[in-house]
Amino acid sequence: MSKKSNLKLIADCDKSIMLNPGDARAYYNRGNAKSELVDLRGAIADYDRAIELNPGYVDAYNHRGLAKSELGDHYGAIADCDRIIELNPNYAKAYINRGIAKKGLGDYRGAIADYDRAIELNPDYVDAYTNRGVVKNNMGDHNGATADYDRAIELNPNYAGAYYNRGSAKSDLGDHDGAEADRKRAIEIEPAFKDH
Repeated sequence: MSKKSNLKLIADCDKSIMLNPGDARAYYNRGNAKSELVDLRGAIADYDRAIELNPGYVDAYNHRGLAKSELGDHYGAIADCDRIIELNPNYAKAYINRGIAKKGLGDYRGAIADYDRAIELNPDYVDAYTNRGVVKNNMGDHNGATADYDRAIELNPNYAGAYYNRGSAKSDLGDHDGAEADRKRAIEIEPAFKDH
């Protein structure tokens, strides 16, 4: 959403909260708008309130964990993901987000285990393959990373990040022509990759 749309959503949620201070969804939606505007601390405060009002609000834990991870609070993000998994062990997003937090802590094996579980729950989870590929590449498993990017591209042929990352893995494998072709494809899809 645009900045203007997010500001309107915040104003609408403010009105809703004034009329009904116990509306957990209004806090959650306002938190999402603040997160989009990169007011992560404000978003977390709203997610806190949504969870206080509805302790089983899985999506609020999920988004709060993402905001914590972006702020570098990986342990807090993991705690939120753990709580989601307690509430709903089949919530694939919790595993991928916990994997992201574990990667941030340098726990690559733990991250891969979480990505594996997300893929087990949802075999078409494109982001799980891409994130697992990044970790595998960081661990030196360039062939494994390439296979994960291949799968992500198979599922979403217009996923610029998967092409770009596959290009890095191919470069590490010495396939410079393949790497260049993937980087060019990433830039065709998303010109911002030209600056990477």
